[in-house]
This record gives sequence, C-alpha cells and structure tokens, in this order.
Amino acid sequence: MKKNYVNWMIGGQAGFGIMNAGMAFAKSLSRGGLYVFSTSEYPSLIRGGHNTIAVRASDKELDAHDKELNLLVALNKETIDLHKDEVSETGGIIYDSDKIKEEDVKNVKKQLFAVPLEKLAIEAGAVIMRNTVALGASMALIDYDIKMLENVLESIFKKKGDVVINNNKKAAKMGYDYIKKNYNKTVCKIEKVKSPKRMVLNCNDAISMGALRSGLKLFAAYPMTPGSSVLHFMAKYERNMEILVKHTEDELASMNTIIGGGFAGARSMTSTSGGGVALMAEGFGLAGMTETPCVVVNAQRGGPSTGLPTRQEQSDLLFMIRLSQGEFPRIVMAPGDVTEAFFETINVFNLTDKYQVPAIILTDKYNYASSKSVELFDTKNVKIDRAILKLSDAKKMKDYKRYKFTENGVSPRALPGYPNTIFRATGNEHSEYGDVTEDSNNRIQMTEKRLKKEEGILKDIETSVKLHGPKNAELTIVGWGSTKGPILEAIEGLKVNFLQILYPWPFPKKQVENVLKKAKNILLVEGNATGQMGDLIKQQTGISIENKYLKYNGHQFYPFEIKQKVEEVLK
Repeated sequence: MKKNYVNWMIGGQAGFGIMNAGMAFAKSLSRGGLYVFSTSEYPSLIRGGHNTIAVRASDKELDAHDKELNLLVALNKETIDLHKDEVSETGGIIYDSDKIKEEDVKNVKKQLFAVPLEKLAIEAGAVIMRNTVALGASMALIDYDIKMLENVLESIFKKKGDVVINNNKKAAKMGYDYIKKNYNKTVCKIEKVKSPKRMVLNCNDAISMGALRSGLKLFAAYPMTPGSSVLHFMAKYERNMEILVKHTEDELASMNTIIGGGFAGARSMTSTSGGGVALMAEGFGLAGMTETPCVVVNAQRGGPSTGLPTRQEQSDLLFMIRLSQGEFPRIVMAPGDVTEAFFETINVFNLTDKYQVPAIILTDKYNYASSKSVELFDTKNVKIDRAILKLSDAKKMKDYKRYKFTENGVSPRALPGYPNTIFRATGNEHSEYGDVTEDSNNRIQMTEKRLKKEEGILKDIETSVKLHGPKNAELTIVGWGSTKGPILEAIEGLKVNFLQILYPWPFPKKQVENVLKKAKNILLVEGNATGQMGDLIKQQTGISIENKYLKYNGHQFYPFEIKQKVEEVLK
C-alpha cells in the first residue's frame, strides 16, 4: 500500500453533485499539504448522463491523471459497471446500498463498501447530501483527518448559513463513522504534510487571473463549452476588479466588442470554443487590418460543427494560425499547465499591445476540466507594457500617421481623444493616415509592414521553446498544450526528453530545428487525427516526423499510454 498517494473517483448522474464533491475532496487534501490533480468527464446534458471526477493526491507533484483507482465512489450502478475494472487489486468501491442491490454487485471482484448514502443523508437533513456522506466515508477509507473536510465544507457553504454548514458536516461525519464502525478498513493512508500555501485551479481560471493581473478592462463573450467558465469567472469578479463584463448576443458581437475596446485603449478579451471562433473569423481579420490588440481564448473541443461539446481534442491548431482571410500577423499561445496559463496570458497581453496584433490563447477541454494545486503566483517581477503613444508626445504631433511605415512594422498608436492624432480605422486597405486606397505600391508596403512584426515577436518568444528532460536522449517527444502533463509523467526516469512548443505562431523555426536535427528518434504526440503540429513543423523546417501517437476519441492522453508508445518506438 503506497503511503500518501490516492487516486479517487466519484461517479453518477448530473445533478448528484459530482463535481462539487470532487472539488471538496481535492481541496481537503490540498489543505493538508498534498499535491492534487483532478479531471472531470461529463456528457453534453443539463441533467442525467454519466459524470465523473477523478482526484489524485500525493506528497509529490502531479502533472496528469491516471487510470488505476484506489477508491471508486458509485452513486449509481452505471458507475460500477463502467469503472470497476479501473480499481486496483487493493482498492475498493463505495456504493449506495439504498440504490444498488447486493445481488447487482455480487460478481464484482473488488473490496466493496456498502453504505446507505441516501438514508444517512436524509437523517442529516436532506437527500441532496448523498455526495457529502460519500465524502465522509471516503475520508475514513483513506484514513484522513475528517476535520480537513469539515473546514472545506464550511468555506463552500459559508454564504448559505450555519444550518446548511452544520447539516453537511453532520452528513460527512455520519459517512465517516459508518465506515469506521462497520468496516474499520482502509484502502490507503493519507497524512497531512507541511507545505507552502497552495490553491487549486484549472487553466481557464489561471487565464482569467492572468488577464486581470495584466490590466484587463473589457471582457465580452457568448457562452460556449468549454470556454464558458472564463465568462463565469469574469462575471463573478467584475465589480471587485472594476472591469466591464458583457454577455453579448452572439460570438460576432463579442469579437466586435473587444475590437472596439482595444481601439479605445482598453485591454480586451473574449472566450469561446472552435465553433465560436469560426463566427469570429471576419472580425479577427478586422483586428488584423486595423492593427488593434485584443485576445481570443479558444478552449478546443471535438469538431467539426457542434462536434463533441464536452470532450477533448486539439484539432484547431492550423485553423488558428490561418484564422480569417488574407495574410497578417497574430500570436497563438498554447499553455501546458496552470502556471503557464497565468504568466503567459500576461505576456500575451504585453505582446499584443507592443506589436498591435490580435492574439489567440489556445487551450482545450482537458485543460479546462483539470485542476491542479499550485503555490500562490509570485507576481513581484511581472511588468505591464502598454506601448501606447504618450499624451505629451501627441500634443507635439504635426503629421500623425497611425499606420506609419517603420523599420519594425509597429506604428505610433494614439488613443481616441488625443490631440493632433485624428485618423481613419477601416477594414479596407489604407494609407499611412488610414485613408482607403487600392494603390499597388501602398498595398505591397502595408502587407510587408504588418508582416514585419513577426520578426520582433519571434525575438520576444525565442526562449518559450522548452526542452524537458535529458539533453542526450534516446527519443524526443514533440507536443503542445495539454499534452504536457501526461508526457512529463510518462517520461519520468526514462532517457527521453520532451520538446514543448508553447507559442505555435509565429512559428519558432530556429529553436525547433536546433532540437530536432540533433534528436536520435522523434515521436509526435497530439490530440487530433492528422498530426497538425507535425504538418506545421514539416512546412516550416522540412523535418518530417514519422512516429506519431495521435488520439482523437474525445478523451485525453494517459501517461501509461504514452509510455507504452515510447517503448514501442524504441524497440
């Protein structure tokens, strides 16, 4: 039995409080000093369907989820049927004996813990607390301090008053006591450890926090899973952070709104998924033509069309680097974990202002649905660079050219209301003053002016290409975005390294070439059917990656799957 390690899952229908129970479990262990990593799975249904959340906890840092469970909590029979084979030989299953008959589980060859969850919940105050009773039973089976759970319940329900808090604490204690009295067994042993203060959050939360720290002032969005939680986060903190949050009528309106915000000088952002970005394409081009900084968060899901609204995929990469018609610069950043999501979002906002380009933060369902414990972000060295023309300089202007031809492609950007800086902003091709023109020489100069910015952006992101693991490796894995965590866990202890491309565009050709030309073997790992990053690498460097592990079944990579593929390639 591994000490201070548990992989726990709870499953049932939507409406059973599955996600809330999972986060309460994760926070209880995190407050005890353990590292936690959780991930949830759910169908595109408001109510019903099969929902799960799995939580890993350890005294060592965790980067991904795992398949083998120590403890499964089944609020219905379907959860047992679907996940019983994932429970380890020494693990166990808690099931609601009020809902699941003994004869229904007689062929399940695992440790079974029958607990009358519904009966105990009703005794504690309400049937809705079945999940809380299950949490208490879980604490007993991992031999963990029940007071840590009680503290979390207090914080969760503090706005609902003492009656709700006390009822939930009572429900948890009843579940805990039931296991101690009737079984007096454990499936693992979890002890509190000393650690710095940590928080548990997902990448959408971290992106939101990074945007706020960067000075975001306008957020406009139309909800679309799995990008909706950014809108929820911003709405929650709108007044405290003194920002404007607009729930627009559709994605076209949200894109046009943030262009207006960027034009006015406010740091502006929207969030959506691939289908929403498709509607934003024309507006994104307007931001490119008017050289207006703004940020679009695309939390990918399976496509095309409605596709798989609540499932995992990484199939929008090439779409994002070519979003909208025509040729113009943009920034695409794909964070691999919550820390990158926070700090690189700040960097993206600085870069969009500096180079006056639109940007895309490319995340996905796995990053959204997975939460990780991290230490509080240290922002003392964070710098905010607005790169806007000073009012004092505007007052001295004699001949303001908003789209002036410059050596690096970046023109002086004044804000509306500045003196001596009147110009026209239009989606048509234009002169240095913004006046519409179809002059051929001007067209060539303007196109080249805009594209020149990519050279500067590449210099600013050249250190973003990360090589994890030993330099002299037998195999180099190439990946991006949410594959980072599973890859890092898979290669632990192996003579394998991992090339992470944090900014897929502008493509860091030189840095990628330097690594891959020295690699003995290369394996591409990404969540789509065609190997889009591999295609991009071949287009930009001429290097063709033959070994590929592509997953596009709507689910994320497991570390053990990647490890098996590594062993296969190195045979």
